[in-house]
Amino acid sequence: MSIETLRWSSGRLELLDQIALPDSIRYVVCHTSSDVASAIRSMVVRGAPAIGVAAAYGVALAAFAHAGSRTRIEFEALLKQSCAELIASRPTAVNLSWAVQEMLAVVSSVPSAEPPLIADRLLRAAETLHHRDVAANRAIGTVGASLIPPGARILTHCNAGALATAGYGTALGVIRAAFERDPSIHVLADETRPLLQGARLTAWELEQEGIPFSLITDSMSGHFMANGDVDVVVVGADRVAANGDVANKIGTYMVAVLAARHNIPFYVACPWSTVDLATPDGSAIVIEERAADEVTGFREMRWAPQNVHTRNPSFDVTPAELVTALITDRGIVGPLTRESIRLAEVSSRTD
Repeated sequence: MSIETLRWSSGRLELLDQIALPDSIRYVVCHTSSDVASAIRSMVVRGAPAIGVAAAYGVALAAFAHAGSRTRIEFEALLKQSCAELIASRPTAVNLSWAVQEMLAVVSSVPSAEPPLIADRLLRAAETLHHRDVAANRAIGTVGASLIPPGARILTHCNAGALATAGYGTALGVIRAAFERDPSIHVLADETRPLLQGARLTAWELEQEGIPFSLITDSMSGHFMANGDVDVVVVGADRVAANGDVANKIGTYMVAVLAARHNIPFYVACPWSTVDLATPDGSAIVIEERAADEVTGFREMRWAPQNVHTRNPSFDVTPAELVTALITDRGIVGPLTRESIRLAEVSSRTD
C-alpha cells in the first residue's frame, strides 16, 4: 500500500490521521513529543506496533528539543519526563513502553556523549525501529500464510494492518501474504465497535489491495461460524502475557469463544515485542477505559440518550487456551503455555 502510516520529514513526525479515514487522507504534523503523545491518546495513530514506532520518534523529538544549552544531567531529566508522558498516553499496548525503553537504552549506551550527539543517535534508533517493524510484519506474513488453507474464509477483528503498524501489518500481513499465494481467499471483516476500525480501516486497506472481502457487524460472527462460512480467524494483539493470555481490541474474546465452540483455528499475529514476560497473566494487564462519546455516537452523529451511563473498555483478554498459536516474526508458538513462550524467548536470544 502506497499510503504511509507514519513518516519522518524535515525534523518532524507526520502521522496519517486515522480518525479521518476513510473519508479523507490527511497527515497530522507532530513537532514535539507532547504532540506525539496527544496523537496516540486521541487515536490519530493506533495499533500497538504503530504507536511504539511513533513513540520512538517522539523520544527523538524530545531529545532535539532539549539538546541545546543543557547539561547532560538536565537533558536526561527532561528526556525522561517526555518519555513518561509518552508511556502514559495509552497503558495497554506494551509496544509503546517497550519502544521508549529501547530508546532510553540508547542514551545509557553513550554515557560520555553530549546531548546533540545523543539526539542524532536517538533519531537513527527510531528509524531503525521503524524499519525493523516493517521487516517483522513481512516475516509474520510469510510464516502465517502457511497456516491459511486454500480458498479460506478468514475472519479478522479490528484493524491489524499497515495502518496499525509501520507498514504491511500483522493479521492483515498474514492475509496479504496468503492472498499473494492464493487469490481465492475471502475475508470477513467485522466492523469493530466502537470507533469502527474494521469498517473504516480494515475494509479500506483490503479495498486498496484488491483482496476480496465482506464487511459484517460484530454480532454476525457467530452466525457465519455456525453456517460453516469461517475457516480460520486471524487477529492482532496489544500485549501477550507470559502465560499466553492475549489483550486485544474489545470483542476479541467473544470471537475466540465462538471460534472454540465451532472448532475453528484462532491465530494471534504479532511481533515478538508484543510479548511481555514481565506480565504474568491476563489479570495483570491494565485495561484502558475510554470516553463515553465513543459508545454513544461517532463523529457528529449521536444515537444514545443524553447523559446515558456507559462503560468503554478498549481491550479485553483472551485466555491462552483459546489461542491456537501465536504467529510471530520469530516463528509460530503454540500451544501457548509459560514454557512454550519461555522457550521461544530463549531461542530468539540465541539465534
